[in-house]
Amino acid sequence: MRRSGLLAAGIAALAAVTGFHPADTVAQVQRGSPPLPPLPTVVRSSDYSLRVVELAGGLANPWSVAFLPNGDILVTERAGRLRIVRGGELDPEPIPGVPEVHITLLGGLLDVLLHPGFADNGILYLSYSKARDDGLSTTAVSRARFDGKSLSDVDEIFVAENWSRSGTNFGGRMVFGTDGHLYLTVGERQEQERAQDPTVHGGKVLRLTEDGSAPDDNPFVGRDGWLPEIYSYGHRSPQGLAVHPETGAIWENEHGPLGGDEINVILPGRNYGWPLVTYGKDYDGTAISDETSREGLEPPLMYWVPSIAISGLSFYTGDRFPAWRGNAFVGALMQGRIRWTGHFQRITFNDLGHPIQREPILTELRQRIRDVRSGPDGLLYVLTDENPGVLLRLEPAD
Repeated sequence: MRRSGLLAAGIAALAAVTGFHPADTVAQVQRGSPPLPPLPTVVRSSDYSLRVVELAGGLANPWSVAFLPNGDILVTERAGRLRIVRGGELDPEPIPGVPEVHITLLGGLLDVLLHPGFADNGILYLSYSKARDDGLSTTAVSRARFDGKSLSDVDEIFVAENWSRSGTNFGGRMVFGTDGHLYLTVGERQEQERAQDPTVHGGKVLRLTEDGSAPDDNPFVGRDGWLPEIYSYGHRSPQGLAVHPETGAIWENEHGPLGGDEINVILPGRNYGWPLVTYGKDYDGTAISDETSREGLEPPLMYWVPSIAISGLSFYTGDRFPAWRGNAFVGALMQGRIRWTGHFQRITFNDLGHPIQREPILTELRQRIRDVRSGPDGLLYVLTDENPGVLLRLEPAD
C-alpha cells in the first residue's frame, strides 16, 4: 500500500473510534503551513504596503481575540487556554478560571466576547465544546467576570441541544446585536438533516438574552416543535459572525463542503437552505443537491467556488487604512482544499451594498487564517490557526 493509502487507512480507523469525519481528518493531517518568514516583513495589497508584526507567538491553534478597554488583548486557544497580551507582550501564564472544555479535532475553547458594558461590569462570554459521560459533545457558552487577572463567577448559561460524536462543526461564534441580545452560531456536526430540524440547535443562528435564555420576541417562540432560541436555520458550519457597522444587520459566514462557502445576511425566521440547496458538492465529488436556489429559501449574499475554508468575519471601521473603511474581511484556511494557500480576503461593496471585489491578502505567508479583526487603534489583527500559531498586527508600512 502506498504511503497515502496507509495514511487514509489510519485516519479511517481513527474516525471509527472518535467519530471524526475521515475527509476532514485527512485534510487536518495534511494541511499544516510552512514556517513564517522572519518578522516584521512587508507585503503589498492593492492600496497599501502592510508591515506584518508578530505580536504573540507560540499559541496553540488560536481562535478568537477580544480588545480590552485598557489596550490589552485576550486570545483564546482551542487547547482550552485563555491568554492575554499586556502592553504588547504575551503573558506566559494562561488566565485561570476557564471552564473545562472538550478538545477535539476542531473543538475546544472557541470564541471570547466582551459584554457591551464590560468597562463597568467586567463580564465576558466564552463559547466552547462540552462533553458528557457517554462521549457525546456539543456547543456551550459560559459567562464570567474578569478582573484583569482571573475569571470568577463562571456560570454556564447555555448548552446547545446538538449532542454528537463528531469532532467538527461546533460553530461557536458570538456577537452582541444592536438590540442588546447575544447571537450564537451552532454547526450541524456533519449531520446535514439537523440544519432543517427545528428540535435541535445544530445548523442554526441562535438569539439569546445576556443570561442565555430565549427572548420573548424570537421568531419561533411558542411554535410547537421549535426550540425557542432559534433565530435562523439551514446553516452548515458557521465560522464567522459580525454586526454591520451602518445597518446593524447580523452577517454570518459558513463553510460549504467542496465549494459553496457563503456569506449571509441573517433575517429572523429565515431558512438559508442547507442541505436543500448548495453551490458545493460532497467530499467524494457527488451531488448533495441538484439545486442552488429555491423559492422560499434565502440566497447567500455571496459564495465561493472553490471553497476558501472561510473563517472569521469582520468589518473595517478604523482610520489607519481609510480606503478600506466599510470593507468586510474574511479569513481563509485554504483554497480548494490545497494546503499552504491560506490568506484573508478584503471584500468591497457598491453603493447598493452589493459585493464587487474580493482581494486576497497575506498569500505570501501561506498560513491558515482563523480570524481577522479591526482593532480599536485602526490596525488589523490576524490569527493563524496553527500550532504554534501567532497573533499578527498589520500596520501601514508607508
